[in-house]
Amino acid sequence: MFFAGALAIAWGQAASTPAAANSPADPAAAMQQERQRIQQASEEDRRNMMEQLRMTSLRQGADGRNPNAPNAANYDESKANPYPDLPDPLRLNDGKKVTSAQMWWRERRPQIVELFDREIYGRVPKDTPGVKWQVKSTSHDTVGGVPVLTKHLIGRVDNSRDTDITVEIELNLSTPENATGPVPVIMELGFTSFPRGLFPPNFRPPAPKGPTWQEQLVKKGWGYAILSPTSVQADNGAGLTKGIIGLMNRGQRRKPDDWGALRAWAWGASRALDYVETDKAVDAKHVGIEGHSRYGKAAAVTMAYDQRFAIAYVSSSGEGGLKLNRRNWGELVENVAATNEYHWMAGNFLKYAGPLHWNDLPVDAHELVALCAPRPVFISAGSKEAGDGWVDAKGMFLAGVGAGPVYRLLGAKDLGTTEFPPIGTALIDGDIGFRQHTEGHTPAPNWPTFIAFAERHFDRARGSDQASLR
Repeated sequence: MFFAGALAIAWGQAASTPAAANSPADPAAAMQQERQRIQQASEEDRRNMMEQLRMTSLRQGADGRNPNAPNAANYDESKANPYPDLPDPLRLNDGKKVTSAQMWWRERRPQIVELFDREIYGRVPKDTPGVKWQVKSTSHDTVGGVPVLTKHLIGRVDNSRDTDITVEIELNLSTPENATGPVPVIMELGFTSFPRGLFPPNFRPPAPKGPTWQEQLVKKGWGYAILSPTSVQADNGAGLTKGIIGLMNRGQRRKPDDWGALRAWAWGASRALDYVETDKAVDAKHVGIEGHSRYGKAAAVTMAYDQRFAIAYVSSSGEGGLKLNRRNWGELVENVAATNEYHWMAGNFLKYAGPLHWNDLPVDAHELVALCAPRPVFISAGSKEAGDGWVDAKGMFLAGVGAGPVYRLLGAKDLGTTEFPPIGTALIDGDIGFRQHTEGHTPAPNWPTFIAFAERHFDRARGSDQASLR
């Protein structure tokens, strides 16, 4: 529990106000003091947003810890689909059916983007500042027996808009040193280094079982990058007047359709891709995005909005990610509207946990998958029995199913089935992939399946490139 609690603070530390100089010498006491400060400031910010929306209350979220609570999370499939009818991703706002790829790209896709911008994730300002990348240092390492060159980078965001706010994006890029040409790269939203000052001096996270995801990639001859999302925007409501969101607002609070942290993290990933595309060691046409849990949500948003990313591995993203919002299973819209998560979303999202309901949402997660089409997306989850029931594996599978018509319209392949598969079944023959593994809230067991999924798509893309040259 200590690791989980400290990690929550680490997620939010980058753009938060540093602890006061007179903080207790005891690290645990200092951590608790900082947690309380962040909680109070987040509550004040959320209250301000509710006032802007003229809302006086929010519905309570599901309790995932106490099965006997009046609001206990539902894990009964017979009660999971109170709103089975999803918005049609291939029907224009005026009711006209989308019948061609041209209609999708020119008419329907922009409509869906607008709805996600306004109601779910918020709008990115049109005048976001430039980022200047600098290689701070390089290191030569051996990963899984493979010599690897790692560049430790800082992307300094132009803060002439408000010089009191500084944003420095942290990115590590690692590529095999013995590669004979540019290599594919998978970019993870995660930690560029182990957070210091938040753990006992000799504390280390649990060792992974088997080869790490980095080892698996470099043994394939690929590279990897790690982007620190909290170097772009803090993972709490207290930080919304800092980071890239605060910079664009000159330190003022958000408006209801302003972007939240998920969209800000996706913006940061796009700026990292700007740099990665210029690196001669990288095959710029084959850069993927990966994230787990809240960063799985951000990976899905990144893939949907930035069409330069070639593939996505979206792990246990749950509510606010690729779980259908209309599903009553595990985490709900109301949970994401709570004080510790609301900052991920646009302020307008709060309405659907107050005067409006899930069925009032104009879009759902299947349309977020559809925005990725026709590029490949791999959807991953763990088992309920091992502790990953909260994210709703079936709800994410159904989002993949719901995106199928768009993939087919664009000449790509869907999941290949509408039936939820037995646990451990890999559905990776199409352009939407899915697998539920038998372990808990972790992406680790599905890395080999994702790599196999990605390898097939990368090989197919390279084959098409070669054919076009003949």
